[in-house]
Amino acid sequence: MATGVLSRKKGVIVGDDVLKLFNYAQEKQFAIPAINVTSSSTVVAALEAARDKKAPIILQMSQGGAAYFAGKGVANGEQQASIAGAIAGAQYIRSIAPSYDIPVILHTDHCAKKLLPWLDGMLDADEKYFKEHGEPLFSSHMIDLSEEEVDWNIQTTASYLKRAAPMKQWLEMEIGITGGEEDGVNNEDVDNNSLYTQPEDIYNIYHTLSAISPYFSIAAGFGNVHGVYKPGNVKLHPELLGKHQKFVKDKINAKEDKPVFLVFHGGSGSSKKEYTDAIGFGVVKVNLDTDLQYAYLTGIRDYVLNKKDYLMSPVGNPDGEDKPNKKYFDPRVWVREGEKTMKARVEEGLADFNTAGQL
Repeated sequence: MATGVLSRKKGVIVGDDVLKLFNYAQEKQFAIPAINVTSSSTVVAALEAARDKKAPIILQMSQGGAAYFAGKGVANGEQQASIAGAIAGAQYIRSIAPSYDIPVILHTDHCAKKLLPWLDGMLDADEKYFKEHGEPLFSSHMIDLSEEEVDWNIQTTASYLKRAAPMKQWLEMEIGITGGEEDGVNNEDVDNNSLYTQPEDIYNIYHTLSAISPYFSIAAGFGNVHGVYKPGNVKLHPELLGKHQKFVKDKINAKEDKPVFLVFHGGSGSSKKEYTDAIGFGVVKVNLDTDLQYAYLTGIRDYVLNKKDYLMSPVGNPDGEDKPNKKYFDPRVWVREGEKTMKARVEEGLADFNTAGQL
């Protein structure tokens, strides 16, 4: 079981525990779903699914999701809402996660060049937390400079890894663009060739970053697209990941067949075989967002449609014009319906990625 390799069995894990969990995932051929959370409600839905399926989980906040955690009424011109929201979300997750008796990786999602002040602010919080507690606030962050020139991407990522390394903090980076649109980043019109990473780039990243720290992973493009599309519209080639692993293995004369920790972006809408193939080539983390947004909606949508006649006024419904409707419009009732349907979709991902039952 995965908890057998961890020093911290429940709650937010950091440092060597993250490394050990990813090593164990490669060995046992499973990946951990990374769930984009935007509120305490979405956090609870993900944690509940992982607990009930006896699985580790990754909870991550995007820049927009972090700002939402702070509140849409907070100005964000200098990323202040995204920084404050990410810190607040992290503190909430750290407080509540141990109650679910599972290990949780606390992560932040795509950070493009224009959003680097957001990452800087979170790292300031990490360093402050590290001084007080001996570990960073977040388990890991993602820096996404895939739209920039390759050498600048690698060197800038290396500079951030140097900052994270003393805290044994994980850093995920991206090379090769993920298509589609997510959280205000639109790559719907990029050249398809940009969606496929070259093995030489993977080796250059590995060579540069491994000299700094072992705590890093690579989101390599193999045709990935954010969002959900009609079958056949997205051409994934997970076999390319196997070629990347072999290229790096041969260059460094590694004993292991999968020396690189890989990440699968744009996981919503993919087939079970595409997940399984990618995991077989060393993917340890799969992002899920769009499917979960829709799943959360369906529970609330169906509740409102089914209970419409009880939601049109505070008092008065088909049972009588003087009957109160509070038990129907109480947010704890209809929000919970969204949590239930999101939980069910997270559980589906845990099964698809072979994560269920790993604890």
